[in-house]
Amino acid sequence: MKKIAIAIYLLLFAFIANGQSLFSTKSGMISFHSDAPLEDIEAVNNKVAAILNTDNEELAVQMKIIDFEFSNKLMQEHFNENYLESEKYPTATFKGKIIEKLDLQKAGTYPATAKGTLTVHGVSKEVTIQGTIKSTGQELEAEFDFPIKLENHEIEIPSIVFQKIAEEVEVKGKFTLVKK
Repeated sequence: MKKIAIAIYLLLFAFIANGQSLFSTKSGMISFHSDAPLEDIEAVNNKVAAILNTDNEELAVQMKIIDFEFSNKLMQEHFNENYLESEKYPTATFKGKIIEKLDLQKAGTYPATAKGTLTVHGVSKEVTIQGTIKSTGQELEAEFDFPIKLENHEIEIPSIVFQKIAEEVEVKGKFTLVKK
């Protein structure tokens, strides 16, 4: 009897797992650009993990702050040590939902809006992110961009470098998510 119950449980679990349409990546790209009066600052993180459940439109994104790469290594060091404090706050996350009902099983390009919680520098804020999702049915290509005000995440800019760092940075992302 025990074996039958276990077999039924495993079959039910397999059915539930197969019923979900999960798409994911571990190599998504997020970049940011700070357009300040004295200097532009740019960095890219190509190790962003993301998962999207197309059955319920839930979306989760996570990245390590230390994985942002700058062209200037000193700038990268200051970013991690002084501004984002990556040892104290090692990750940034987004957890939310796509608000439109999209049939991403069908090939096409769809405008998409995600609402959820963005956590950066240990501070969580509700955000709305606009973007597009291009579907082949087996693969999704998502692109988005949105601004982040540094003060909203308690990222302090010392007065000595105030002219070099913008108070608001433009964040862009591009993910290729594969069906699991």
